[in-house]
Amino acid sequence: MSRLPELYVAVDVEADGPIPGPYSMISLGMAVAGRPELAFYTELKPISDEFVPAALAVSGLDRDRLLREAPPAEEAMGAAARWVNGLREIGRPVFLAAPAVWDGMFVHWYFTRFVGHSPFGATGSGVDLRSYWMGLTGCEWVRTRKGTVKHELGLTDVPHTHHAGEDAAELAQVFDAVLRRRGRER
Repeated sequence: MSRLPELYVAVDVEADGPIPGPYSMISLGMAVAGRPELAFYTELKPISDEFVPAALAVSGLDRDRLLREAPPAEEAMGAAARWVNGLREIGRPVFLAAPAVWDGMFVHWYFTRFVGHSPFGATGSGVDLRSYWMGLTGCEWVRTRKGTVKHELGLTDVPHTHHAGEDAAELAQVFDAVLRRRGRER
């Protein structure tokens, strides 16, 4: 096993519908916990004509602009895979999301569909903030919402904006604080 440290890559996705394929991932942000200088962001050209207006509205992104200006999924996901693989020079990338089911579903599907494989591994598995917090604190699921975790960690000034790059950075900051708390409790 490599002696390089694990790098927790906080991932956030904005999408225009509930599942990949019929709907599109329209932006992707990634940031490394504890390393705010290590971040990636891209928008993506929608891959289908289908979208849910309410889902699209969450991100505030203009679908017509994305269709005209955003890189195609192959290009965007290729750049994302190169960024993740570039991290291997300094550590071992581990997927991190909140919730991992939502973001992981889109990211794994997009990497597999447009790159041929995921740089996070064949299963697309990773760390889920809510499950990790539940295991660390022994709390019930209802106490694992990111807002609750942020409050308990004193991170009340860290916004959630629904911009994939900013929200990935938010998650990286939250998880870094979770890891520091874990270190103090050992």
